[in-house]
Amino acid sequence: MVLLLLTSCNQRENDQNRITTTEAFSDLKTPAFVFDYHKIKGNLQKIAWETPVEVDVDRVTRSYYLEHDKLLWIDYYGIDDRADSLVSWLRLLPEIGMSPNAFGIVGIENDIRKLRQLDFDDSQEINRVAARLEFQLTRACLRYATGQRFGYINPRRVFNNLDVEKEDTVHHRTIYRELFDIPMDVPSSSFYRSVLSKIKNDSIAAFLSEIQPDGKYYRQMKEMLYEQPDNEQRRCILCNMERGRWRLRQPIPESGKYIVVNIPAYHLYAFDADTLLDMRIVCGAQKTKTPLLTSAIEWMEVNPQWVIPRSIVEKDVVKHVGDTAYFARNRYQIYEKTTNKVIDVSSVSRSMLLSGNYRVAQQSGSDNSLGRIVFRFKNNYSVFLHYTSNPGAFMRDMRAVSHGCVRVAKPFELAQYVLDQPDEWLLDRIRISMDIKPETERGRAYLERHSEDKEHRLIGYVPVKPHVPLFLIYYTIWPDENGSVRTWPDVYGYDQIIWERLQPYI
Repeated sequence: MVLLLLTSCNQRENDQNRITTTEAFSDLKTPAFVFDYHKIKGNLQKIAWETPVEVDVDRVTRSYYLEHDKLLWIDYYGIDDRADSLVSWLRLLPEIGMSPNAFGIVGIENDIRKLRQLDFDDSQEINRVAARLEFQLTRACLRYATGQRFGYINPRRVFNNLDVEKEDTVHHRTIYRELFDIPMDVPSSSFYRSVLSKIKNDSIAAFLSEIQPDGKYYRQMKEMLYEQPDNEQRRCILCNMERGRWRLRQPIPESGKYIVVNIPAYHLYAFDADTLLDMRIVCGAQKTKTPLLTSAIEWMEVNPQWVIPRSIVEKDVVKHVGDTAYFARNRYQIYEKTTNKVIDVSSVSRSMLLSGNYRVAQQSGSDNSLGRIVFRFKNNYSVFLHYTSNPGAFMRDMRAVSHGCVRVAKPFELAQYVLDQPDEWLLDRIRISMDIKPETERGRAYLERHSEDKEHRLIGYVPVKPHVPLFLIYYTIWPDENGSVRTWPDVYGYDQIIWERLQPYI
């Protein structure tokens, strides 16, 4: 028998010519063991067309073999240790809850064996096996590398196409509410080219090692998965492991001063060195979910005016046009946007209110929907942290009832936290303006001198310097205020959505 397939990786030529035609072996006369480039290419194109695109990254594999001539894994020496490096990573998939079958590892290992043992027949002809193995290795590598580097789903694409905001009948399109606005890395064409290049240049082994997620949270979830036999809890862990793979451009720090609001826990955690301020929160209801985002608290407003969001005006306020008692009862005023002039409620029509030229605002005070204080931060949704005129909501178990903002149960404590070494008179001015008893002699003296006043507006705008990083997150496994890792309810059903998108891999 003449041997035409050599498996030694030490004899590969530097120019990396991946394949050769039968002319390269013209002195050898065993066609069953001779690669034919044209047959392999023909088989590859047939496989590319016939293999279903199960996940987005599969399109990259299909496009490559339909548009390019060079093979990546197989050359005239056969198959080398690059394939073994990939297989070794794929064999570890059960450790992260993924199925090796989703990456075709059984077929890959069988075809590697066939090539190395020259195990061919009429139904498993060499060029057909080579094409199949080439395609499956690339597909598995791209699936695995993309998933481990960026996550197996794109949360921005998934969650921002979930809740319908309105139907645009003019342009025949559906407009969705944005629910995920956390800057993160996503796969790009340059990333895919890089993976293919590293396969060709024999650096795929090091690359697969470098891209593994290594965050503290991900490692913790991986350990929990190993110890957890319960199927329902495993499912929860796998969903949170996927969150741990997302490469956030501004990850939650492990030290310093910052605030985390975890929606499923209905809780806010404010960290500073070794101290922790925690409090209950109320978040957006199912139809008006609180968006997930990163930002920083830049200023506070004490006794704020509430400018009612346009969505609420269109849904609720507009129904009361002409009802002066409704506007008076709720202390709503209508302003012309260009002049900031207050408009007589009785003169405003429905079409005027819907034109976008007017705004509706609730005047400040104890019955203001924002409460006595609001914490402002830049975002695309007009949401913020604030108190409330209905503190009883904090006592509920299910606290997803707001229009999207986050209500905080301890507003003054949070105000004191975000300020950098505030003096006592500043704190007392905030207390007095929030109708809280002062703690300084100066504050008490002020109240005595102004005992006849019903409202004390000693301070309004309060800058926060330095800005305090803020993270609005959604993790169903997360530490509580005591540091104990707990499982929280899937308030918005996001775990279910992630689980459905992970099915091709599980």
